[in-house]
Amino acid sequence: MGIAIVQVDAFTNRPFGGNPATVCVLSAGRDEAWMANVALEMNLSETAFLHPEADGYRLRWFTPAVEVDLCGHATLATAHTLWSEGHLAAALPVRFYTKSGLLTCVKAGDWIEMDFPAKLEQAAAPPTELAEALGAELKYVGRNQFDYLVEVADEATLRALKPVFHLLRELPVRGVIATAAGSGEFDFVSRFFAPGSGVDEDPVTGSAHCALAPYWSAKLGKMEMTGFQASVRGGVVRVRVVGDRVILSGQAVTTLRGELLA
Repeated sequence: MGIAIVQVDAFTNRPFGGNPATVCVLSAGRDEAWMANVALEMNLSETAFLHPEADGYRLRWFTPAVEVDLCGHATLATAHTLWSEGHLAAALPVRFYTKSGLLTCVKAGDWIEMDFPAKLEQAAAPPTELAEALGAELKYVGRNQFDYLVEVADEATLRALKPVFHLLRELPVRGVIATAAGSGEFDFVSRFFAPGSGVDEDPVTGSAHCALAPYWSAKLGKMEMTGFQASVRGGVVRVRVVGDRVILSGQAVTTLRGELLA
């Protein structure tokens, strides 16, 4: 008998928007080589693997190239899957044990709220390849344990970025968060490039908002904000800064159910 797999579009309320993730709910842990092969076969920016542990689930995330320490959209997709596929009652919170510690998720109407660690950046001298790779003037450059965070002049500049991915691939970070002040209903906009992790541009990146939320909170003087990730697919992420944590909120839609035979 095969393993049930579910594909979910995260940080969106419509199919074919947001960021797709594959979710594999397992009865027990599997070896890393198998999970890496499945993630490569799925060929999405993230595949999530989970199995019951203690009073929750052990959760791991793999890109087609590497295992990552923190992933927002695949966590959102996983919580959505547990509730929508009947693994867990919708009224119950989900507890995930991960490489980034305990992450919890709760339903809030049509939205899912995820309690994540804030990932504060500090101002950093940009490597010469960074400005060249992005092809834009950099208003600010910071770095946290995962990524560079770069602010550019405005939303139009952000949307027009055409990165040189082979240059970004050489940087000693997971990825590069590019951001600018938003307009209208969005407080800020962003894009995320991670060619060194096997994903040239990620459609919507929850973990990047663990840095974006405190960054824009300090600039705007707001604790609750709404961000838009301006990829081709696009996605909406609500954020709330609570001490050294960030509450990320998003919606999700199931697009595929299947059976993994290998």
